[in-house]
Amino acid sequence: MPEIEETVAAQPIRRRLPDERKAIVHHFNVGGYEGYLTVGFYEDGRPGEMFITTAKEGSTVSGLMDCFATAVSLALQYGVPLKVLCDKFSHTRFEPSGWSGNPEIGYAKSLMDYIFRWLGIRFLPPNSPSPTGAEGEAKALAPAYLLGDGSGTDQTDAPVCKGCGAIMTRSGSCYRCANCGSTSGG
Repeated sequence: MPEIEETVAAQPIRRRLPDERKAIVHHFNVGGYEGYLTVGFYEDGRPGEMFITTAKEGSTVSGLMDCFATAVSLALQYGVPLKVLCDKFSHTRFEPSGWSGNPEIGYAKSLMDYIFRWLGIRFLPPNSPSPTGAEGEAKALAPAYLLGDGSGTDQTDAPVCKGCGAIMTRSGSCYRCANCGSTSGG
C-alpha cells in the first residue's frame, strides 16, 4: 500500500478592525422598504465590516439581514475581496424589490442587489474612465438601455415593467414583460 503524504492546509488569518474606526452610514429605500447600511473601515479606508438595519428589531427579515451582514464582515476580515462579494450578490432577484431613489442604481432587484451595487459604486474602482463634460453627465444619468445608437444591438440592459417591475425584453421596436405580458407600446 503506497504511503499517503499528509499535507497541512494553510489556515486563513482574520484581520480584525481596530477598536476605534471610521464608518459611514447609508440610508437606503428599495420599493418603499427602508433601512440603513453601516460600513466600518480599516485604517487604509477599505471596508472591513458592515451592519444592516431594517424593519422592526426582532423581525425575521431583521435577524436574517443581521446574520448576513456578520457573514460578509467575516468574509472581508478573512481576506475575501469586496469585488468577489459584489459580483456574487449584485443583481440577485427577490422581494422586496423596486425603485431605489438612488440615480446611480435606479431599480433594485432585491435588498442584496441594492447593497452590493452601492458597495461596488462606493468602494471599487470604476471599470473604465468616465466621459467628461455635458455628454458625460447625460450618459451618467441615462439608463444603460438608452445608450448607444438606438438600434438595440448594443443594449446592455432593458427597462423594467411599469406593471410588475420585472426586467423587460426587446420585442420588435418595443419591450415585452415575460412576467405579466405587458408591453412598452413602442
